[in-house]
Amino acid sequence: MADLRVKAAGLELKNPLLAASGCFGYGREADPVIPAEIFGAVVTKTITPAPRRGNPPPRLAETLAGMLNSIGLENVGLNAFIDEKLPALEGLDTRVVVSISAASAAEFAEMASRLDELPRADALELNLSCPNVAEHGSNFAADPAAVLEIGRTVRPCFARPIWIKLSPNVTDIAASARAAREAGADGVTAINTLLGMDIDLETGASPFARVTAGLSGPAILPVALAAVWRIAREEGIPTIGVGGASKLDDLLKFLAVGAAAVQLGTVLFTDPAAPARILRQFGDYLDVRGHADLDSLRASWKEPA
Repeated sequence: MADLRVKAAGLELKNPLLAASGCFGYGREADPVIPAEIFGAVVTKTITPAPRRGNPPPRLAETLAGMLNSIGLENVGLNAFIDEKLPALEGLDTRVVVSISAASAAEFAEMASRLDELPRADALELNLSCPNVAEHGSNFAADPAAVLEIGRTVRPCFARPIWIKLSPNVTDIAASARAAREAGADGVTAINTLLGMDIDLETGASPFARVTAGLSGPAILPVALAAVWRIAREEGIPTIGVGGASKLDDLLKFLAVGAAAVQLGTVLFTDPAAPARILRQFGDYLDVRGHADLDSLRASWKEPA
């Protein structure tokens, strides 16, 4: 049987599938239908220094090949996360990556310092790219200088791996990845949601209070693949692929373009059986082709031109 273990951006994982931030709660909410232990790691809902109520409803809308969301980083805040949510993950047989967002480099660093004291936080994912909060994320991810400043400020504050989540809503995502690498990040996560919107034909207006929202799901897979390919090819920093993956072929495509591992997001809402099925099929795929592990599979592929 093939060995599915992988080292991804400084973190040893038992398999290359992760639960994406914002799609798996704080790590235990989905246990009745999707046990957290099935993943190589779970990335928590993004945490901010203080609690956030998020955007007013409606917050979700289906599209032809995906989903629009305008959650607005609703979360319990760092104190409650440390006191109530993180202890529930003790003993969990998978890695825990804590997603954080803040309004300044100093706030990011303060959060990282507090989480550094807690061994259950196996890695941090710095969310610099949420499109649904005006004072957070989108401005940082669009500016490589801001990515560099935040990364350099946080790096001394957290001893374990740090990933920086990048936005596709930029002209040059490779420049942001370069800044993350120069800042000392162990890896980047690419991509976050694309900026999109919908119209309610009864009113002629957007259903969302913020008008635009973040598009996820199968529609954005080609954009995510291109981003991961470019980052891997031009910058060489380990990249966690995310965006539209929902089946075995999608996992394989991400790995082929250079992803170290792959996060599942929107599919967890629509097909809770997907993670177990993909991992089973992936093991069979490797066995049938005579690959003992992921390194053997990667060595068998030509690099995309």
